[in-house]
This record gives sequence, C-alpha cells and structure tokens, in this order.
Amino acid sequence: MITVVKRDGRKEEFIPEKIVVSCLKAGATPEAARKIAKIIEGRLLEKGVSEVTAKELTKMILELLKKENEEWYKNWIIFDRAVKRRRTEEELK
Repeated sequence: MITVVKRDGRKEEFIPEKIVVSCLKAGATPEAARKIAKIIEGRLLEKGVSEVTAKELTKMILELLKKENEEWYKNWIIFDRAVKRRRTEEELK
C-alpha cells in the first residue's frame, strides 16, 4: 500500500480515483484523467515507494496534464490557487 503524506503531515491511503477527479475538474476527458492516474500509480509501484508527498504527486500530475493539454494544466493551477486561498481565509476566521 502506498501512503500519501499531506502538507499538514497527515497520512492517507493513495487512491488513484482522487487523481482522476482532480484531472476532471481541470477539464481533462475521463479517458485522459484515468490514463494520468494509471501512469502515476505505475510509476509509484515501479519505484517501490511506500510513501509519497502530496507535493510530489501534484508535480507528477501537473507534468502529465501539461503534456496532454496546456489548458488543463492552466485550469489546474487556477483551481489549486482558489482552493488554497479559500483554505487560508477559513483558517483566519
């Protein structure tokens, strides 16, 4: 089993479907989103890692999104910034 180490230090199980959902939110087709998730899962299994950071996962996803479609890549960046901004605002309340 592969564990994802979140930015705040929490750990959770690696679930490829979460990559698919994120890619779909960025505008990717279901086929492309599943392909990206499979490629990433394959790379992690090939390396034999038991843990991966959320930051490393994001970097891998963005690299593949950019190769597939520049617009999806840009959409991801915009969406990610909005989520982080909302999180920061909630923490300040």
